Amino acid sequence: MERSDKDSLKEKIYAGKRISVSEAAGLFSWDLIELGRASDFRMRLRTPGGRVGFIIDRIINFTNICEAACAFCAFHARAGRIEPYKLELDQIMEKVQGLVAAGGTQVMLQGGLHPEYTLDTYSTMVRTIKERFPDIYLHSFSPAELFYVAQKEAISLDYVVGRLKEAGLDSVPGASDMLVERVRARISPKKLTSRQWCGVMECLHRHSMKSSATMTYGLGETLEERVSHLDLVRDVQDKTGIFRAFIPWSFSPANTALDHIPPATSIEYLRVVAVSRIFLDNIDYIQAGWLTEGMKLAQVALSFGANDMGGVLTEEVVVGATGIQTKADRDEMIKIIKNAGMIPVQRDSDYKEIRVFA
Repeated sequence: MERSDKDSLKEKIYAGKRISVSEAAGLFSWDLIELGRASDFRMRLRTPGGRVGFIIDRIINFTNICEAACAFCAFHARAGRIEPYKLELDQIMEKVQGLVAAGGTQVMLQGGLHPEYTLDTYSTMVRTIKERFPDIYLHSFSPAELFYVAQKEAISLDYVVGRLKEAGLDSVPGASDMLVERVRARISPKKLTSRQWCGVMECLHRHSMKSSATMTYGLGETLEERVSHLDLVRDVQDKTGIFRAFIPWSFSPANTALDHIPPATSIEYLRVVAVSRIFLDNIDYIQAGWLTEGMKLAQVALSFGANDMGGVLTEEVVVGATGIQTKADRDEMIKIIKNAGMIPVQRDSDYKEIRVFA
């Protein structure tokens, strides 16, 4: 009897081998339980022991004034849902102080393409925080912000990254939306292109800085385009090794210019997590996106290849602007992970263990 293509793919997956783009697209049609078993196996190949990490951090959205005005965003001032604002430096420092008091270790400064902010604005923000809180890890800004500042001030991206690193920036989240030009032209034409995003990753790598990669799906893309996004991420990781984690998010359409798009389903999310785990064979950590998916679905994702829960004590308002209100604290995170049959581990920004809750 001839072996089917599915049997060959299954053998490849369980042997820990790399799968192709076409094979990844085919995984979306697999039986969900079978896909979950395969992705869980692949996760345990990379991080044996059933450990699931989380970090105590804080997202500080310091402004919602953004020139990009993306169609999928309900938070930027032009969306008309939230009044324009920007935090002063002392307000930012108060929020960092609150994180330190709660035992937190990481701050994510998140803004937008503010027309008045300069490299000096960002450098001052970073340096001031680091001078007062030298032990706080700054995983902050975005590829779009770095590229925007370089273009606006007619300076090199290398100069921007070098200045920010010198000021104390530790790493940059690799917010990537959907790395498909057909989709980007429709939802975020004012932001950097996929190729330019890759250029930012390569620049960060030249400066020995780490990042992450994300995927916002459910924006009207095809399954093939989702896999194309994953393929680009895998290729960049092959070349640089820059990504510590990959985080898939489902698009939340409420209150956005794309509110006519039906929200992605829970089953769809689990499939995306599972395929990401199997295809991205060069990234150790796949994060369960509890902020957009909710804690229960994120818990299920721990059986579909995810092995990190991201941050707690997360002050987040961008996703909140779509009407999703999800919160978590350390005790709840520990309980969720344990109830999934895993071992909770509080980690730092480099994914090193701080404390194990066996």
